[in-house]
Amino acid sequence: METGAKLGSLFIDEGFGTLDAETLQSVSSILQSLGQQDKLVGIITYVPALGEELGTQIKVEKSQQGAKITITGI
Repeated sequence: METGAKLGSLFIDEGFGTLDAETLQSVSSILQSLGQQDKLVGIITYVPALGEELGTQIKVEKSQQGAKITITGI
């Protein structure tokens, strides 16, 4: 009998802005490989390079009328 829980999704909130380019590329590769293993990986980031590499993006932009949501890369 298995006692551990199965982790099917992971959400990470920022912290990528302090990484150098090589480490950021390594993190990107690892996150992409998790996505290919039927894992849902959500990243909250302000680092444009990371967002561009990961494929599907949900961008939330503040405006006077409220929030605007744009989904790309589907």
